[in-house]
Formats: sequence, structure tokens, C-alpha cells
Amino acid sequence: MSFSSDIKNELCKLEFKRECCLRAECYGAWLFSKCFTLKEAAFVTENGAVARRMLELAAAGAGVSGELSFGGSRRKKPAYRGGLPDSGSREAMLQEFGHTGKETSLRLNRANVENSCCVAAFLRGAFLTCGTATDPNKEYHLEFAVPHKNLANDLYTLLCEVEAFPLSPAVALRKGGYVVYMKESGPIEDLLTYLGAPGAAMELMQVKMYKEVKNNINRKTNFETANMDKTYSASARQVAAIAAISDTQGLHSLPEELEELARLRLDHPDMTLRELGQRLGITRSGVNHRLQRLLQMGEKILEERGVDSLL
Repeated sequence: MSFSSDIKNELCKLEFKRECCLRAECYGAWLFSKCFTLKEAAFVTENGAVARRMLELAAAGAGVSGELSFGGSRRKKPAYRGGLPDSGSREAMLQEFGHTGKETSLRLNRANVENSCCVAAFLRGAFLTCGTATDPNKEYHLEFAVPHKNLANDLYTLLCEVEAFPLSPAVALRKGGYVVYMKESGPIEDLLTYLGAPGAAMELMQVKMYKEVKNNINRKTNFETANMDKTYSASARQVAAIAAISDTQGLHSLPEELEELARLRLDHPDMTLRELGQRLGITRSGVNHRLQRLLQMGEKILEERGVDSLL
């Protein structure tokens, strides 16, 4: 199952505890369904739990009966189609929530979400019928697909007014409709918990934690690799300089402290400056100073040979 299905299945297991919240969820679910007019009140979903809850909401929240059938969706996937088959049921549903069905622009009737507890229930209903969430392993994205501009703006405003935490939604036009969406993991986690899906919120948090640990490991590995590349590059130049000295005048011609370091570097090209210093009993700075002298000598020899650089 998809992450969206997991969320909706979790939401559909919630029991109705308050009459006002039951009505608010019913209103949110049907207001944001496929159609909510006198001519047609219908929904389409690929989730069986959502389909059953829609009929339960209609019966318990508005006192009307709906019908349900099973067939294919526009995406050629098995889907449930439900609705209110007779005009009397549609009119009763609309009147229950203060609509006539003749509005030129479908809007949210605030009278149905006056109580703060009802806002979460209303948004839960809306998510069941028009909400989706992307698998957090791919990206962080949750959205509500709304066909009407004013209704999308009403939903956006309601999300912005949630006092418990800032959700920071946005609205965009897409394929003739509108999407109210969030793309940050924190607000998505908060919203899922607020709607009644703490299990899905926890799953998202776990994925985020895994990603952060993985990214930290990758950053550390990249940093260490870059340092290793830098060390090996410097070591190669040092070995080339020492080899040039050895081929022309011999390492025995060097001062004792330089000869000792030169032979140690040739034997251990992978050692760091600190490790070389520990072998010689001198500081890292002291090793670096001596190597710079060897580099200068090697570069001078190569210049005399007509070679531009050590590497």
C-alpha cells in the first residue's frame, strides 16, 4: 500500500466521540468530494475503508443513505464509486450544512467548524476524499486537490489558522484545478498528528531521522575522502621531490634530519604529517617545515632538468 493509503486507513479507524466532530468530518469529506451539488453528490476512491466511512458519515452526520459500487477509475485502477442517488438525499445533505446547491461558487460554511475540536475533524474528512501524501522515502509532500479556487483558498486559510502549530501551506494551480500543499517534513508530521494519524507521523519522522543520519555519514565520508585525496596528492609531490634528489645527488648528501625524513617518507608514502612526526619525535609543524625544504630542493633539480613541476 502507498503512504497515502496507510494514512487514510489509520484515520478511518478513529471512532466518533463527539456529535459536532462527526458532523464536521462528514462536511469536510463530502464538501471536498468529486461533486457536492443538487445535481450530483458523489465520490471516487481506491480505498475501501474510505468508501465505507463516507457512507457512515452520510448516515450518521447528515441522516441520508448513499450507494456504493466498484469499478475502474480514470487511472484504470479498481475504485469505489459512491454517492447520494436521489435528489431528496442530496438536498437534505446540502441543507444540513447550510448550502442550497445553487451557489455560483462553492465555499466553506464556517458555521460548521465553529468549535476548535471540529477543525481537525473537518480537515480529516477533507484529506480522506481529496488528500494525498508522497512516500517520505522519495520526498516530503502532502496536498489537497481542490477543483474550485475559492474553496481552495478557504482551505488554505483554515490551515493557516490552526493554532497548535504553524503549518505553512501554499496554493498552486494544476491542470485546471488547485492544490493546497506542504513540502516540509515538520508541518506534515504536525498535520498528520493533528488529523489523528500519529502512526503515519511517526513513520515519517523515522524516515527523516534515517535520512539525516545517512546524510551526516555521507558528508563525513566525503570530507574524509577529500582530506585523504589532499594528503595523497601532497605525499606524491614529496616522494617525487625526494626521488629527484636521490637520483641526482643521493640522499646521503642531505643533512641528517632531512635524510631521515626523506627515507621515512619513501618507505611510508601514506603516513600523515602527524604520524611522521611521531616516528621522528618532532612536531607536525616541524615535519612540514622539513618537507618544504625537500620540495624546494626537488623542484630546483627538476627545473634544471627542464621539468615544469613535480606532478
